[in-house]
Amino acid sequence: EDPQSKLILLKYSDGNYTNYMEPRTRFHKLDFSLEILNTSRQDRQLYEYIVSKGSEEKVWQMLLEVYEPVSDPSIQILNWASANGSCSIILNCTAERGDKVSYSWGSRDSSTPGLCSHNGSLLYLSYPLQNSSFACSCVASNPVSTQVITFNSSECSYEQGGSTKLRMEHLVLLVVLPIVVLMMFIGVFTAAHSAKPTANQEHSPLTEDNEVLTIYSQVQRVQKQKGALEHPSCTTIYAAATG
Repeated sequence: EDPQSKLILLKYSDGNYTNYMEPRTRFHKLDFSLEILNTSRQDRQLYEYIVSKGSEEKVWQMLLEVYEPVSDPSIQILNWASANGSCSIILNCTAERGDKVSYSWGSRDSSTPGLCSHNGSLLYLSYPLQNSSFACSCVASNPVSTQVITFNSSECSYEQGGSTKLRMEHLVLLVVLPIVVLMMFIGVFTAAHSAKPTANQEHSPLTEDNEVLTIYSQVQRVQKQKGALEHPSCTTIYAAATG
């Protein structure tokens, strides 16, 4: 069987220490902790803390997890419908960056208990349009960071319904107006008039602006390994065991 090899990070003995990984690591003698600088995903591994006193040796194993912070989340309206004075809407909360991100919805408004409560990125809402002033907050988090974004109920209101109505009116004009112009052209041509009517059509459909603002974060986390309060006579810190 092949022997296991270990990478020694630091040795401490009789008040003196040797840091084998400078400048990647920094030893704090005051609280006996080892700081890993500029943390990267490669630092996610198993570490050992060994204290030796004479013929006795004690070993602690610590698994270091490295996470990328959660970026600013955004809320997208996947679907909505306004009918009979009520609004039904499906919201999706997502963060572009981050490791092992979890999502939850909630509200600080006591007048709408349970309306915004949900675990997961999707939220299904159905509420009356009148007196519908409330806000639902999406929390995107992982073990090292938390970000919050809020959806206001006014985003599903008569303004959005009006936008749909305007688009329908534009569609009617787009279909009817060319037919009227064509009939006029045929009538004028039959009467042998030389003038030819023209019709300028301008159509400016409304668009919904789904601007998504994303702020990116880089992996920079520091985790300190706290040692014993009393300084041991001899200490060795190893990286993960490899075959």
